[in-house]
Amino acid sequence: MKKILIIEDDHNLSKSITSTLEKEGFACDPVYDGQIAMRYFQNHNCNLVLLDLNLPKVNGIELCKKFRAMDPETPIIIITAFGDIDSKMEAFDLGADDYLVKPFHLKELVAKVKIFLKRAEQLPNTQPLYQFHDMKLDPNKKVVIRENKEISLTPKEYGLLEYMLKNRNRIISKDELAMNLWDNKYGVTHNTIEVYINFLRNKVDKGFDRKLILTKPGFGYYLNEQSDEL
Repeated sequence: MKKILIIEDDHNLSKSITSTLEKEGFACDPVYDGQIAMRYFQNHNCNLVLLDLNLPKVNGIELCKKFRAMDPETPIIIITAFGDIDSKMEAFDLGADDYLVKPFHLKELVAKVKIFLKRAEQLPNTQPLYQFHDMKLDPNKKVVIRENKEISLTPKEYGLLEYMLKNRNRIISKDELAMNLWDNKYGVTHNTIEVYINFLRNKVDKGFDRKLILTKPGFGYYLNEQSDEL
């Protein structure tokens, strides 16, 4: 089932859009302010975004810019009362795929949603991007970006980070990392794992306020899931 993120602070309109799209077989996650929307996008996958521009806390233009920096592929349809050409051009320049001016007919919205989801399905077969707070990992290009800065990793460091992202909701022991990322016949030691974790931290966390790679002494490593204020 395709999941649609609806970012709209008008609760009545949000409910109408949600109800209409759910009847069409889509799963919908409505949020009502830009700050929550940013947290959601950082920590969840969705297939399409419906984005209002006039939002509390973080406006839609800023969200569109941030979303595109993290994910260049997911379709974004702007839904707004701002119909002036300058607002439209700014949204398109920041990566929006389409623009609907309120009031609009819900049938038109459904049609656009279906069109952009179909287009997304027809893109070349690629692996999904991994997003974690302000960091993005692209397994297709083997690229890691944090705060719009590309981080250069060795193949082993990249593999270590990718494994942690795939298992982001739990603590990963050194033995597990050794079994999955090193050939056991070489007898990799816990000290080797610690060295590579330090290498990775120096590249991914050093110079950033938020530290992503954390240690639970005696158990292993995990990613920092705690949400920050924007």
